Amino acid sequence: MADDDGGEPTDDAGSAEYVFRATVRLEPGAADLRAEPDTVETVLYKTAPPPGEDGWLFFRDNCWRGELNDPEHMRRETEDTLGVAVDEITFRELQTDETYLDALKSAIAADLAAFNADSVSEVLSKYLGSSIRVTS
Repeated sequence: MADDDGGEPTDDAGSAEYVFRATVRLEPGAADLRAEPDTVETVLYKTAPPPGEDGWLFFRDNCWRGELNDPEHMRRETEDTLGVAVDEITFRELQTDETYLDALKSAIAADLAAFNADSVSEVLSKYLGSSIRVTS
């Protein structure tokens, strides 16, 4: 996960989270212990940094058309973070409030060249597809 800078941070950028679905594998360390089922699906939430701050380009560096651009890399990173085996991880959506989405759009607009795009809507579509959910 790259922590690139760019854009200008805002004082109140709202809030957002990246949402993932993961299948984790339970591997008991004792020979006389087993888990059934041995895999569990869970939902993981990663706080989205305010636009312009370290890590705000997570979507650009890790998503493409609303999917993870390198699922194997993200699976390994998630395993390292959680400390359990991860069989699969998929990106579900960016959950955001209007304030964060407006700040995100402004930060993108400030440097469209960094996204190789002609418009903010092209950037959002290119990286997040239709996987943006605005909450109140």
